[in-house]
Amino acid sequence: MRADLVFHGGPVFTDGTRHTEPVAVRDGRIIGVGNVRDLTGPATEVLDLEGRLLLPGFQDAHIHAVMGGVELGQCDLTGTVDRNEYLRRIAVYAREHPGEEWIVGGGWSMESFDNGVPDKDLLDGVVTDRPVYLINRDHHAAWVNSRALELAGITADTPDPANGRIDRLPDGEPIGALQEGAMDLVKVPLTTAEARLAGLLRAQRLLHGLGITAWQDAMVCATNGYDDISDAYLTAATSGQLTASVVGALWWDRERDAGQIPELIEKRDRFTVGRLRCDAVKLMLDGIAENFTAAMTEPYRDSCGCVTTNRGLSFIDPQRLPAYVRELVEAGFQPHFHALGDRAVRDALDAVEAATDFPDTRPHLAHLQVVHPDDVPRFRRLGATANLQPYWAAHEPQMDDLTIPFLDPALAGRQYPFGDLHRAGARLAGGSDWPVSTPDPLQGIHVAVNRIHHGDRAESFLPDQKLDLSTALTAYTAGSAYVNRLDDTGSIRPGFRADLIVLDRDIFAAPPLEIGDARVEMTFVDGKPV
Repeated sequence: MRADLVFHGGPVFTDGTRHTEPVAVRDGRIIGVGNVRDLTGPATEVLDLEGRLLLPGFQDAHIHAVMGGVELGQCDLTGTVDRNEYLRRIAVYAREHPGEEWIVGGGWSMESFDNGVPDKDLLDGVVTDRPVYLINRDHHAAWVNSRALELAGITADTPDPANGRIDRLPDGEPIGALQEGAMDLVKVPLTTAEARLAGLLRAQRLLHGLGITAWQDAMVCATNGYDDISDAYLTAATSGQLTASVVGALWWDRERDAGQIPELIEKRDRFTVGRLRCDAVKLMLDGIAENFTAAMTEPYRDSCGCVTTNRGLSFIDPQRLPAYVRELVEAGFQPHFHALGDRAVRDALDAVEAATDFPDTRPHLAHLQVVHPDDVPRFRRLGATANLQPYWAAHEPQMDDLTIPFLDPALAGRQYPFGDLHRAGARLAGGSDWPVSTPDPLQGIHVAVNRIHHGDRAESFLPDQKLDLSTALTAYTAGSAYVNRLDDTGSIRPGFRADLIVLDRDIFAAPPLEIGDARVEMTFVDGKPV
C-alpha cells in the first residue's frame, strides 16, 4: 500500500486544528496522516510544502456556477462601479457583437445610480437598434432600455406584478429598472445548450483555480424566467467533464403548491449521475434589503427616515411553507432556503421545526442578512445550518447608503450575526452566491475574520460578529461538506477523498488583515491536480 503522493514540510489545517504531520494519498484517498514512512516508496511523489498551508478543498454551499460562467462570456459589467465605464463596456460589446439580437449581461451595482435605480435613457444613448437587458450584481433587478420595454409591452399603464416592482417616474412612466418579479415581464431569449455547457466549464476552471472542489448550485431546473441550466450539468457529468462534486438544488416554483413534488422527484432521479446529485430543493422566501423586498419583522424607512408600511415580500406563503417542507423531507429532499430578512429566517426555521422528526435532513438557510436574537439559538436546536456569504458583511456604499438608512435601527445592528450564531453553537457553512459577489473563498474568509474587505480602510462592520480564522476555514471546508452530504470530504483524515489545496503561504502565521493576500497554488481532486 505505497502512497502515490505525500505532502510534507508544512502546516496542515483540518477540523479546526493545525498540525505539521505529513499526509499520504493513494488512489484518490488519504491513506495516512502522521508517520507515513512505511507508505513511501520509490514511485511515490513527495511534495515539499516549504511552509505553505495544506487544506481540505474549499466547498461553496451556495453558488450559481453555470450562471456565473455564462455571464463571463456576455456583456460583463463587474469589477467597477463607474457608470461611464458601464456605458463604455456596453457600447464596445454591442459594436463587437453586431449579430446578437439582444445585448444581455450584467454585474452593475446599485450604488452607481441615484437611489440605486438606473435610467433607460443612459442605455438608449449607446444602444438604440436592439433591446438591452442587464442584471444587477445581486440578480434581483434588471436595467433595460426603451426597446426592451417596448417589446415587453411595459408602459405607464402596466401594473406591478404581485412579486415585483416597475420603477417609475412621477407620471408613471417606467424608468428602466425592473425589480424582482417584474424582471420576468421581459422575455429575454434563453441561452443555447452549447453556451450553458461552455459556461459551466468556464466556471469550473475558475473555481478550481480558487481551490473549490465541490459546490451546491442554488438554482437548477429553474422555472422563474432564468435559464434551466440542468442540461449543462447532465452533459458534463455524463461525459466525465465534470471534475467537481456538485449538488444541484432544484427550484421550487413559488407559483405552485406541493403538487410539484412528484416532478421534483423525477428531476432528482434524472439529474443524479456521476459527480452530480440533485437532491436539494431551493425555496426562495424573500428578496433583498436594498430594494426593500427582504421580509423583515419591522417596517422599512423611507428616504426621510420615516416609518413606512412595507415589511418586504414573502414569496412563499408562510402558512403553507411548513407543510411544503415536511412533504419535501419526507420525499428525501434537503431544504435549501433563501432567507435574507429576519422574518424570512423565522419562517424558514418554523418550517424546519415542523419536520424535525425526519432524521438527517440537513436543512440550511442562506444569506441571513438579519436574524432576530430570539431565532439565533434555534439553529443549533433544530439542526439548521447557517449558510453564510461572508463577503457581504462589510461597509460599502450598497450597505451604508442603500441599506442601513432604510432599516429599522434594531435590524441594522443585527446584520450578518456570524459571531452570535457561532457562539450559540450553530453549524456554519460558507458560500459566495457568485456571480453576485466574488467566488474567491479567501476573500470571503478575510471578511468573516475582519468584517472589512481586503485592502479597504473602512471601519470593521459590527466587529462583535467577527469569526476566528479556524472557524471561518472550517465553515468553507467541513461545514459546507456537511451541507453537501459529501461526508468523506472537507477533512484530512485517513479514508477521506484527497480533495486538497495548497496555499502560497501559511495564513495563520500572518496578521488577519493579510488573509486576503493569499492565493491558491494547487488544487487536487481525488488526488489529481485540476
